[in-house]
Order: sequence, then C-alpha cells, then structure tokens
Amino acid sequence: MRVLVTGGAGFLGSHLAERLLADGHEVVCLDDLSSGRRENIAPLAGSGRFTFLECDVVEPLPDCGLFDRVFHLASPVACHLERPIATLRAGAEGTRRVLDLAAGCGAVFLLASTSEVYGDPHVHPQVETYAGHVSPVGPRSSYSEAKRFAEALTVAYGRRRGLAVRIARIFNTYGPRMRPDDGRVVPTFVARALEGRPLTVFGTGEQTRSFCYVSDMVEALVRLAESDCDGPVNLGSPDEVRVLDLAREVIELTGSASEVEFAPLPADDPVRRRPDIRLARRALDWTPAVSRREGLGRTIAYYREAPPD
Repeated sequence: MRVLVTGGAGFLGSHLAERLLADGHEVVCLDDLSSGRRENIAPLAGSGRFTFLECDVVEPLPDCGLFDRVFHLASPVACHLERPIATLRAGAEGTRRVLDLAAGCGAVFLLASTSEVYGDPHVHPQVETYAGHVSPVGPRSSYSEAKRFAEALTVAYGRRRGLAVRIARIFNTYGPRMRPDDGRVVPTFVARALEGRPLTVFGTGEQTRSFCYVSDMVEALVRLAESDCDGPVNLGSPDEVRVLDLAREVIELTGSASEVEFAPLPADDPVRRRPDIRLARRALDWTPAVSRREGLGRTIAYYREAPPD
C-alpha cells in the first residue's frame, strides 16, 4: 500500500514509518520539524519507498498523490504549553486538511488522539465511553481540547462523507528517539539520571501513569488501521505506576547516584491515568508485550549509546 504519515519525523511517527516500510509499503512522511528531527528518519532515506516532505499540516498540503492509508500524528505534544495556538491549529486546521486529503483518496484515516481527552478523570481505569473531565481554559487545555475537537471532526467526516476513520486514544508512550528536553517524564528522568542530576518529582509523586513501549504502540496502530473499529480505542499499558516509583526505578536501572527532589504539582496535572484496554484486546487481539522494566532498559541503552544533542 501507499501510506501517508503526518508527524513522521517525530518520536512515534518515525517508528511507525520504519515499521510500515518493513511491512513492504511505500511511505510518505510529512513533518514541519518543529519537534520532529531529521535524524529520526535518516536511516529510512535509503529506501526507494520512502519520501520526506517538510511542511506544516495547517498550511495547504503539497500534491503528494493518492494513498491507501493515512496516519495523522502531526501535533505538538509535550511542547503544547509553549505553543498553545500552534497546538490548537494543528488539531483543527491541520486535521481538516489531512481529512480532506484522505477523503479525496478514499483512504483509511487514523487519528492519533490521546488520553488527555479524559482530562483529570473521575473514572478509573478510563474506558472509551467515559466523556472525560477536562477544563477548556486550564493550562493543558490547548492539547486536550485540540484532540477532542480533532476526534469530533474525524467522526463527522466518517458520518457525513463516508470516510473510513479510526481513532487511537494513545496513553503515555516511550522509547528511543524521544527528545530529552520535550518535558515528558521518561526521557527527562533518563537524561537526568545519566547525567547524575536530581530527578524532579512533582507533588508527592503519588500520582500515577501507565507507560507503553513504542514497539507495542506501533503494533497497535497498525492493527487498528486494518480493523473495522470506527470509534475511539484506548491504546496503552494497563501497568500503572506511581511517578515516584518510576523515578526510583530509573535511578536503579541507570546505576545513577541521582537523588529525587520534589517540586509543586502543576495545575491540572491528572492524579491517575490507566487505560481500560478490553476493547483493544477484543477487537485488535492486542496487548502490550514489553514490560516497563525491559522497555526502560532499552531506552536507557539508546541514550547511553547515542547521547542526544
């Protein structure tokens, strides 16, 4: 097949593009490189089936031909606090442009949404039928509301224009190629531990997250695109861990002398996050295979061997 991946030079996008090429597909990657990096896709450039186009999805898209599948991952993620307007535009204008492209091709369209649509949830674990507890004006709202709007727009295209749509609600994903300065907890902890610097835990560290290794997430996205699920599907690991325990685990696995320091909890920071993945298990025959300890070991090894700039 011929496949488009927007945000394809980013952390998750580059791993997905690599997998699609390995499966024998032709892959076109769009990325404005605001958070993605050329080095993430440099190993793919030698393939005669890979094309990279530098562009912003909120602007008119270049003519890049027809596609069978479209994976829409383009969006600021951890930098949304510094780029709130760009984040909202990517969710609205960017998603509309990519949906129009997919509709013109008759392609299957997959939206990379997020667990942030649940906000600070009152239901635990989070199930797809839960509408969420989100502040539209809080400091995290640019990302959560951008993705909530993108989901609504995607569903509208499916209902009104007959487009085959898939929605992946992605919970915390980690692994090689994450930028250590992007604000997400795993690369931040690993980078600081390898440097022997303190690991900052916000609040008491009792808040929980669930972390999914990138190869498991890529497998889930591929399966979802090939499924007939036209509603949101939670993708993530149900292995819930306290942030404080994660910090201690990273220190142990790196053999670091780093200590844990505490800082005030940011506003709107969710207390608990864990996906209910019964739908993914049933519909996709998918469950994460890589344990957190194994995934952290792989991630640490990557940063040891290829220290980020």
